[in-house]
Amino acid sequence: MAITRQISVERACAMLSTIKEFRALSSTDLAEIGSACHWRRYDEGEEIIRFHDDSNSVFFIAQGEIRVTYHSLSGHEVILCDLPTGEMFGELTAIDGQSRSATVLAKKNTLLACMTAADFMAAIFSNPDVARAILKRLVGEVRRLTDRVYDFSTLAVSNRIQAELLRIAKKNMTGSNTAIISPSPTHFEIANLVSTHREAVTRELSSLTKEKVVQRKGHDLHILDVAKLADKVNMVRGGI
Repeated sequence: MAITRQISVERACAMLSTIKEFRALSSTDLAEIGSACHWRRYDEGEEIIRFHDDSNSVFFIAQGEIRVTYHSLSGHEVILCDLPTGEMFGELTAIDGQSRSATVLAKKNTLLACMTAADFMAAIFSNPDVARAILKRLVGEVRRLTDRVYDFSTLAVSNRIQAELLRIAKKNMTGSNTAIISPSPTHFEIANLVSTHREAVTRELSSLTKEKVVQRKGHDLHILDVAKLADKVNMVRGGI
């Protein structure tokens, strides 16, 4: 069950400064945003937003990680994305007033700053720096979704799996050409991310292991050659 917390202005500013869109804001701007936020803690697995509900708050991930999912009428789960500390979600409903387009769960124990749609829009219209950051975020989302549509429309299943591993690896680099995904997503989770089945993921990871591109160690997946993985993806994408 979500628990509402009260925190000091100083702590609120410090935590909001980790949000990607707010990193360039002044302490005064952060304090103003913080004064409009309520703080809620969610336990791992707890539902934060339900598909098609009529809530309109925007959420900022101060601690933890969340998962955005969608379920088809047949019950098949599609994982849209995982968002870590420093990200935000819920802004689309706050902007267009439509119902929620997906379900959001706490992937880990999570602390969120919540802002009403009215306060969020007021922050955008009153502060050019906030407006610029949100515009950049929305453009980034369009580009990300464009890439995903391209991948789903043109790539074979094995290539989609490679592309997803590359995307995750780039966020977890440990050197110029290596990455550690810790903990590694399950084969079922990867399958849901790229709209395939678990067996296809198992086959592709086995193939990549034989090529010494990846190696599983305990609960972690080591990407031994990020460049080679990128070459595989770029080759089928036409070098984009």
